[in-house]
Amino acid sequence: MVQYFINGGDFMWPILISLLFGLGFAIERFYSLMLSSIDSRKFFDEIIEKIDEDDPASALELCNTTAGPVASIIHAGLSRIHRGLGEVEKAIQNAGSIEMAFLERNMIWLNAVITIAPMLGFTGTVVGMIDAFDAIKAANDISPAVVAGGISKALLTTAFGLIVAMIIQTFQNVFVARIDKLILDMEEQSVKIMDHLYENETKK
Repeated sequence: MVQYFINGGDFMWPILISLLFGLGFAIERFYSLMLSSIDSRKFFDEIIEKIDEDDPASALELCNTTAGPVASIIHAGLSRIHRGLGEVEKAIQNAGSIEMAFLERNMIWLNAVITIAPMLGFTGTVVGMIDAFDAIKAANDISPAVVAGGISKALLTTAFGLIVAMIIQTFQNVFVARIDKLILDMEEQSVKIMDHLYENETKK
């Protein structure tokens, strides 16, 4: 593998840098999304229990000590419960938009690597083919030995660029699926908490 990398020429270095760049953001996203994962149903049941006990302070404290976007949006809503349910709903919607942006943060850099790595590979291919034709011109011969180096460089850069893109694309697909699940959890729990608060309001 190392020899293939060396044979690929100068364009292998920016492809390697793009791989490391993408892996760095992939690790950051993995860590962040793992921290955002909670048992949302259990959390909701605990919040409802505290609300029914008329203990909003304990509910807010539970939100503070629980990681993840679901706890954040519930905290935003409950912190404004004294202003009325309209303000609670508005706060939950605003917090949901902020949390969605946080979940999708840095995904653009993964997209950039997926796009740029193959382009670098294709550019290396073009350069390799130019070298091959220059070798033919210099030797005035089209024998395989003359053009093999340039063609090999061309194929290697393309291959490595595509491999990098596939690796980062796999990470991105996993992250997108996880983000979609977290967003669905946020929407589901926000609807449930508002329904419960409105039910309590009508009972008074």
